[in-house]
Amino acid sequence: MTNILLTGARGQLGTRIDALATSAGHTVTAVGSRELDITDSRAVDDFVSPDSVLINCAAYTAVDAAETDQEAARAVNEIGPLNLARACARAGSRLIHVSTDYVFPGDASTPYDVDAPTGPATVYGRTKLDGEIAVRESGADVAVVRTAWVYSGVGTDFVATMRRLEAEREFVNVVDDQIGSPTYSVDLAGGIVELALRDFTGASTFHLTNGGQASWYELARAVFEEIGADPARVRPCSSADFVRPAPRPAYSVLSERAWVTAGMTPLRPWREALHAALA
Repeated sequence: MTNILLTGARGQLGTRIDALATSAGHTVTAVGSRELDITDSRAVDDFVSPDSVLINCAAYTAVDAAETDQEAARAVNEIGPLNLARACARAGSRLIHVSTDYVFPGDASTPYDVDAPTGPATVYGRTKLDGEIAVRESGADVAVVRTAWVYSGVGTDFVATMRRLEAEREFVNVVDDQIGSPTYSVDLAGGIVELALRDFTGASTFHLTNGGQASWYELARAVFEEIGADPARVRPCSSADFVRPAPRPAYSVLSERAWVTAGMTPLRPWREALHAALA
């Protein structure tokens, strides 16, 4: 069995990694921000134990707030991961660092490979990219796992919000000019745990999402269909109708090529995953 250290364990991904790894019989030490401040290098050194795999799900993910709260975003998305990576290097442990599609400019028309040119358009994306660079240069054995459009179907994520709005409104307007790969947190957790059980050295990067692509509009219609509502109640609109402080990528599809080439199990198509999430 593997000794897994888990940061960001109270979020939608962290909770599912914790549950999955624990049920599989692995030893999991899971902490949230209240138990461990990853920006505190001494506390991080005390937390990281030798010969373990540390999965970092901790992140500053308030995309719009980051535009004006840059120092806080940098602390959690860059300095914290660097502390974790350096501690892993000293302890002889490995690090899996979760990152995002926001490191890309979002102007492509074909899926981004792991070595595609980056070019984040937001503070959130820049701090996440800086975090990637920091952990790769730390000297630790590290795997960066980029993902996108993660949901659980509960709480305040997009799928959960569509379920709530279906009950509250006659019609729902959803943007149809942003394309990505909806990713079920349970499936993502399974892939990350699979990676944790593999031997990896040096620095590598993977993309991990459910298969296929959709617009937010198409995803919303699919949610309505899955819960037995009329998908015609979802109406398309453009991003210009929902101006936000941080621009959203128009195209966020990530290629699974590196993941599959490494012999890892690809995640199922996004529509199958959505069905499972809402069953």
